[in-house]
Amino acid sequence: MAGGVKYIFVTGGVLSSLGKGIVTASLGLLFKVRGYRVGAAKIDPYLNVDAGTMNPFMHGEVYVTEDGGETDLDLGHYERFLHTTLSRRHNITTGQVYRTVIERERRGDYLGQTVQIIPHITDEIKSRIRSLARDTGVDILLVEIGGTVGDIEGLPFLEAARQMRLEEGAENTFFVHVALAPVLSTTGEQKTKPVQHSVNELRRIGIQPDAIVVRTTRPLEEEARRKIALFATLPEEAVVSDHDVETIYLVPLLLEEQGLARYIERRLGLPEKRPDLGPWREFVERLLSASKPVEIAMVGKYTKLRDSYLSIIEALNHAGAALGVKPRLRWVEATDIEEGRIPVEEALEGVDGAIVLPGFGERGVEGKIEAIRYLREEGIPTLGICFGMQLAVVEFARNVAGLEGAHTTEVNPNTPHPVIDLLPEQRRIRELGGTMRLGASPVRIVEGTLAHRLYGTTLVRERHRHRYEVNEKYISKLEEAGLVFSGWSPEGLVEIVELPERIHPFFLATQFHPEYKSRPLEPRPPFIGLLRAASGS
Repeated sequence: MAGGVKYIFVTGGVLSSLGKGIVTASLGLLFKVRGYRVGAAKIDPYLNVDAGTMNPFMHGEVYVTEDGGETDLDLGHYERFLHTTLSRRHNITTGQVYRTVIERERRGDYLGQTVQIIPHITDEIKSRIRSLARDTGVDILLVEIGGTVGDIEGLPFLEAARQMRLEEGAENTFFVHVALAPVLSTTGEQKTKPVQHSVNELRRIGIQPDAIVVRTTRPLEEEARRKIALFATLPEEAVVSDHDVETIYLVPLLLEEQGLARYIERRLGLPEKRPDLGPWREFVERLLSASKPVEIAMVGKYTKLRDSYLSIIEALNHAGAALGVKPRLRWVEATDIEEGRIPVEEALEGVDGAIVLPGFGERGVEGKIEAIRYLREEGIPTLGICFGMQLAVVEFARNVAGLEGAHTTEVNPNTPHPVIDLLPEQRRIRELGGTMRLGASPVRIVEGTLAHRLYGTTLVRERHRHRYEVNEKYISKLEEAGLVFSGWSPEGLVEIVELPERIHPFFLATQFHPEYKSRPLEPRPPFIGLLRAASGS
């Protein structure tokens, strides 16, 4: 593109979890439907090298990229909205940056210099951003800087962005600031002071925002818009409302209606292009018009933070829009079943279908196994994912194949029947971060199976994140008892198990994570199959 890459930096103020990721993804979509090549990167200021070792309660789900990166969940938003495939390089963390700089210092690459935040850390940040844009061949790279303005850990990234404005020029850089305008419950008044303070903090760092996206519960009032624009030294058209809407997939349409993408085009000297939002609007209309309710039990152990399963929730929404059904989620905490606080019959009574969710560790395992038994015996459509698939094998081994005490060695290393065991290549590994079986790999599907009918092909690529697998020593015994192994890796690892439809209307479990590749306009077959069976359509 003439004039070089355009960089759009998205910052946030007041508090975290405002929806910067949705704003970033929405802007990316608006430029993509205008015909630009668009990329999106997330900067996370924590010292972790990646999100792989972080508790989902602390950070939400770990999103796995095609190349095996364990990344921030916002990359899932980017991939879904942009209908694209990103890499581990699209998630930049403080841990990655500091590790690289320290390794260079240890090698003597800095030739005796005193290594400092400026210029060495900021130079590494800028280098990562620029090389990502260059290597991916994008016209526009959106860079979301995590956290809030004023956080001490985020300052080097904001400084790097400030320097890029100087080095790339104002015609090639744009700053979008996302800030909160709360509505007081006592008076109903929309307050702009938090936005003003946030902008002031950004200016103190040396960045003047070019546009402000105001998060608020209701549409931004004109008086509030004028006040924010005046204080921020911006035209009123550069202040847009991002108020609460029924679905996140409405946000691109909301921003487009207010002309934000057009404003950015003019500011960056880009030709104004007509967006083709037809397919997106049709998807949103299907999503909002879906009226047939289908209650799906979500059986897991991180249910108090729904972001722990964000991609699965969105995959259900995508499939629901395609089928015209509306998934209603019933969150079932496996530990409540395990510890006897809720009988399994009560926890799952009346559900139309269920997903046995991924997870690690011993807590809640017996609760999940008991739920699987109930779902299998009652003929309730069920989808198991990753650990959910492994525990489905454990339940079948115990209660159908007669292998008393069968278990996964992850939970019970001394089980008499280790039907789930550590992958052989994992036995030599000592470090936890980035060492699982990660990323996309081929799955060969057996013809004539439920999986084959769902996918319509014998070869797919799906993404993985696990250390344990079905123990090949037990496959023949489980097959004899009626379990069907319908998907395999080229190396002979089990990828999909299912029950014959003469025994169960829909019982499918995958070692891989189909949710990571679900897109609004292309839902994944396992979720389509589950909702179709659950709704009777």
